[in-house]
Amino acid sequence: MAYFLFIDESGQDRKDSPCEVLAGIAIEDQNLWNLIRAVQEAELRFFGRRYSDGPRELKARKILKRKTFKHANAIGPILPEERAALAKSAMDDPENPTQLGLAALAQAKLAFVTEVFNICARFRCKAFASVIRSSASRVDASEFLRKDYVYLFQRYHYFLEGLNPLAQGVVVFDELEKTKSHILVTQLDRYFKQSQQGQQQAGLIIPEPFFVHSDLTTGVQIADLLAYVLSWGFRVQGMNEPAREELTSYVQQACALRHLATREVDGNPDFRIWSFAVIDDLRPRSQQA
Repeated sequence: MAYFLFIDESGQDRKDSPCEVLAGIAIEDQNLWNLIRAVQEAELRFFGRRYSDGPRELKARKILKRKTFKHANAIGPILPEERAALAKSAMDDPENPTQLGLAALAQAKLAFVTEVFNICARFRCKAFASVIRSSASRVDASEFLRKDYVYLFQRYHYFLEGLNPLAQGVVVFDELEKTKSHILVTQLDRYFKQSQQGQQQAGLIIPEPFFVHSDLTTGVQIADLLAYVLSWGFRVQGMNEPAREELTSYVQQACALRHLATREVDGNPDFRIWSFAVIDDLRPRSQQA
């Protein structure tokens, strides 16, 4: 038995997004193809055709942008069959949009994202994330694996440990620019071979990741949706970054996919560790004051 962890990120340009997020969605190997089929069938059902056919990609920053909500609310709810037909027409002829077509397409996008998270729940997917606060202290380029990756792998390892029998974890990244991919592979290799924590995790997580094109890989597209929703909507006590209220329902769906592990920490044998980690400081302990 194996679990695939599809990973993507949001807000790494540190321009508009309130938080940087590294997010992953994990699914058991035997459920992967059924999940992919379910997502593709949902595209047909909501859009009247595959939304991701041709140049379009299921990118959250396009599907869930503020303008989508504006268009969706311009007209009252459209019945599903009519909505799909209108959405298809809007996509087939993007140069001549109508207000009704734009509204239908926007409503279809929002309903589709809800359905994607429902599909993830139905196939018992688990969500993992490292949420980096905008105020987090940072480090310059380093030979060591960054803390958000370390936290993500730690939570993923906790999840794999709790399975019976123990499952192998396969990591799948959205392909980065080639130089960055080489740097990440080198950092991962060093982490899993040289750090005590990494060596322990390598017993369950295969240390060498796969890199794929996001526009061709459903799992990475789901991770992209997850990362975007958490960047703009996931807030816990003490976080004052701006949030978009219209994303609240998606955040709730994402949180329902979290994994909860318990470990002994500082004498507490039942310390609760959720699979979403909020990071206030990216520096290693040796660099913190």
